[in-house]
Amino acid sequence: MASTQRRMASFAGAAALAITALGGVGGGVLAQDASAPAASIIATGDLTGKNVCFAFVALQTEFWGAGHAAIARSLAAANASVTELDAGTDANKQLEQVRTCITSGTDAIFIIPQDGDSVLTVIGEANAANIPIAVFNRPPATEDGAAVVVVADNRAISKTAMEHMYLEAKKVSDANGGRKIKSVIMVGDLGDPNAVERRAGFYDVIDAYPDLFEKPVEVETNWTAETGRAGLENAVTQDPAIDLLFTSSDFLYPQIKSVLDPIGRWKPIGDPAHVIMGGVDGDNGACQLMKAGYVDATAVQDLFVEAKLALNGLVDAVNAGDTQPDEWIKEPGFALTQANIAERESDMWGCVIEPPSN
Repeated sequence: MASTQRRMASFAGAAALAITALGGVGGGVLAQDASAPAASIIATGDLTGKNVCFAFVALQTEFWGAGHAAIARSLAAANASVTELDAGTDANKQLEQVRTCITSGTDAIFIIPQDGDSVLTVIGEANAANIPIAVFNRPPATEDGAAVVVVADNRAISKTAMEHMYLEAKKVSDANGGRKIKSVIMVGDLGDPNAVERRAGFYDVIDAYPDLFEKPVEVETNWTAETGRAGLENAVTQDPAIDLLFTSSDFLYPQIKSVLDPIGRWKPIGDPAHVIMGGVDGDNGACQLMKAGYVDATAVQDLFVEAKLALNGLVDAVNAGDTQPDEWIKEPGFALTQANIAERESDMWGCVIEPPSN
C-alpha cells in the first residue's frame, strides 16, 4: 500500500469499536451461535442492497471457524447480500473465485486469504475494478495496493508469552545447577506473515538470554496437524529431554499431547516432567489446557475485535463511496499466563465461546 496514501490506524484510535454487551442496540449485530461470544459485535452502517463477496480458506481451526461465523453473521445482520467463497487451501482457486465475483459486479470484498503473497494479486484486481476490499488477520506480504487490513501484533504477543515462559525456564535452570534449557518451536508456514512474526517473537526472547537457552530445535508444520505431529515426534525421538515448547498455533495441542504423553512428558505444571508450553491464538482448547495447568502461556489474538474492525472499515468505505480504502490496523492482543489468568481469563476469546463439538 502506497506510503503516501496509507493512514496507519492504532488500536487506541479505534477504541470506540470495542465489543458492546448484548442488549437492545441498533446496527449490525453478531447473532449468538456455538462459536459466538457472550457479547455482540456491532457493525457500523448498513449494507442493504449491497453485494459482498466473502472469500475464505479452509476452516481447519477454532480461530478460523469462529472468525468465519462472526463475519458471516455480521454481514447478514447488516442486510448485505453475501456470496461465500470457500477456496479450501488453494490460493489459485481463491483468486479465480474473486475474479468471478468482480465480474459479477460485487460492491465489496471481504477476504481471509490463503497466504500473504496471493492476496496481493487479489488486492490488485480489486483496486483495478474500483471495489473496496478488507483483509482479515492474514496480512499481505508487502504494502502494495489499497485495502483495509486488520492483523494482530503477532511478534509482540508471542514475545510477551515467551517472556513468561522464560521466567519458568529460569526456575528450571536454577533448580538444576544452571544448566541450559532445551527448547522447541513448532513453526507455521513461513509463506504466512503471521508465522514469520510469531517465530520472530519467540527468538526475541531466546536471543536475549543466550546463557540460558541452547539453540532451539525448529519443527516445521506448514500449518498442518500431521506434518507438525511427525516433525515433533522426530525431534523428541532424537532428544526427549526438552524443557520448553512453543507452538505457533494452538490447534496443534492435540498433536503435541499425542507425542509427549507416551514418553511421560505430558504433565501439568508442578510435575518434574512438565514441559513449559505456550502458543498463539487463544482458542478454547488452549483455555482449557491453561485452566488444567498444562499450558503456561497463550499469545492471544482478539479475534472478535479484529473481525469487527475489518468489517467496520469495509462498511464505512462502501457507504462513503470510497473504492480504495487504505488502512492498516494492528490489534495489540495480549498474553494470558498462569500469572494473570485469574484476572484476564474472560479477555481470551477461546474462554468465552462454547467448546466446539467433536
